[in-house]
Amino acid sequence: MQEQKTPKKPLIFYTILVLIILLVLNMVVVPMLMRAQIREADYSSFLADLKAGKIEQVQQQDDQILYLEKDENGREIIYAAGLMNDPQLVTRLEEAGVTFGAVVQEEMSPFVSFLLTWILPIVIFAVIGQLMMRSLQKRMGGPNAMTFGKSNAKIYVQAQTGKTFADVAGEDEAKEALTEIVDFLHEPSKYQKIGAVLPKGALLVGPPGTGKTLLAKAVAGEADVPFFSISGSEFVEMFVGMGAAKVRDLFKQAQEKAPCIVFIDEIDTIGKRRDNALSSNDEREQTLNQLLTEMDGFDGKKGVVILGATNRPDSLDPALLRPGRFDRRIPVELPDLNGRKAILQVHSREVQMEDQVDFTAIARATSGASGAQLANIINEAALRAVRMGRTQVNQSDLEESVEVVIAGYQRKNAVITPKEKEIVAYHEIGHALVAARQSESAPVHKITIIPRTSGALGYTMQVDETDRVLMTKEELFNRIATLTGGRAAEELIFGTFTSGASNDIEQATKLARSMVTRLGMSASFDMMALETVSNQYLGGDASLTCSAQTAARIDDEVLTIIQKAHEKAISILKENNEVLHKLAHYLLEKETITGEEFMDILNASQQAAVCLEP
Repeated sequence: MQEQKTPKKPLIFYTILVLIILLVLNMVVVPMLMRAQIREADYSSFLADLKAGKIEQVQQQDDQILYLEKDENGREIIYAAGLMNDPQLVTRLEEAGVTFGAVVQEEMSPFVSFLLTWILPIVIFAVIGQLMMRSLQKRMGGPNAMTFGKSNAKIYVQAQTGKTFADVAGEDEAKEALTEIVDFLHEPSKYQKIGAVLPKGALLVGPPGTGKTLLAKAVAGEADVPFFSISGSEFVEMFVGMGAAKVRDLFKQAQEKAPCIVFIDEIDTIGKRRDNALSSNDEREQTLNQLLTEMDGFDGKKGVVILGATNRPDSLDPALLRPGRFDRRIPVELPDLNGRKAILQVHSREVQMEDQVDFTAIARATSGASGAQLANIINEAALRAVRMGRTQVNQSDLEESVEVVIAGYQRKNAVITPKEKEIVAYHEIGHALVAARQSESAPVHKITIIPRTSGALGYTMQVDETDRVLMTKEELFNRIATLTGGRAAEELIFGTFTSGASNDIEQATKLARSMVTRLGMSASFDMMALETVSNQYLGGDASLTCSAQTAARIDDEVLTIIQKAHEKAISILKENNEVLHKLAHYLLEKETITGEEFMDILNASQQAAVCLEP
């Protein structure tokens, strides 16, 4: 362990300290010594000395008289007497031949005048400059922001990161690709024998929260070589050319430390596609050009590997992605069912869990969740266990934490009228009943009418037994019908509808539009692509690629699909009107029912109906 040295204070610190001492001596101590030489006297003694001709010089002040006289040895002595109301004072002084003038010289010494006139302003400007420099450094990203041309890369070693591939779950393919790079750095000879060359760069792409940075830290933990970590935003400087200088310095350090790994997080900050747009950034483009040049300039046999991470791969410059620079593109996608289970187990290592916890059930209920969300679910479950006064996390804590992440916390104090609560109950049972009466729908897992902080007054949770990779046209249509089931129940039972179906309408419209524009599930347009998706890892912004007339036809086709699904939902609820009332009343009483309770009542009603048939 290296010894921590106390940082030396700058020279300006000692200069300011000496000046302050000198100013105190000249402005405080010297006047005090001068005042110590003045003797006190009364006014009568002043008049007596004046008559005796002993006084040589007099100085009148606001509240006293200072006069100078010499003793028997010829030494000058200064006396101070209180000032009296004496109209004859001036006449007496003239008759005695006393000189009027300053007895005590209060003028500033040349040394003090020099300090105050020259040195003190320089010191003040220097201090102000230091303060402004520190403020500018904070705005520009830390104390190293003004070290022009120097990279801010952090160097990690195995003992500092604390992460290995054992801490990464659900990304087996990405781990395999990176393990090969680590193995190449450890034993390059076995690859060189066959003529293989180490990939210069590997690009980690995927949605936020899937573990791209965690994978890079795991590489640092697995490899016993230096690991440089820097964010793409740290290359962006206020002055043109400084980002390129930082790139040169980073690669210079990497060459000196080879073999090593360089990790650039959020590489899209400097690696965006170059174009002729008016909003182009010369500094960013120069930095990108320097990065491209440096990646071409070093020899892969030395063992310098560049790792980049981004969730916007479509915005990167093609020159950056070509072989010879980033040779490998490693997807870090959302985990599947087994991956989610493994991630839950990894994050639960440091949490006290009950033995009978079923991670498989939680993994099924979190389809589409990222690793960061799963870690948050484990933490929320631990917090809930503490609130409930338990020392271990049980299954109910995990299930509730899933709902907290999806829909928010329960609003226990929400004021809902009995009429609104009844509407919500029929609405949610409408969703569940339509889903249960269709063959291509996920099973109902839970139904609740307890409001959540996300704004939902209730929800119906469906959980598939396995992850679905492909969706048929019938499955998508049935999902739209399930989404319309809540509104259909309101229309059927109350003869009107409320604003509670706004989210259902949004999701149903999005699904129907995707069927028409992207999935080729429309009879009118066959397999014609009418929409493109950009930023697929950041929500997937869609834009139409068709004429205005075709867009109008798309709207008609989407409306037709939603209308047919709505009609199907109404038809299902009409056929099951009796069980709809029974389930809604049961939900009103319990507020939350499980999928097993729902199916038991539904199956019992169906069997009773069969028995009543002649």
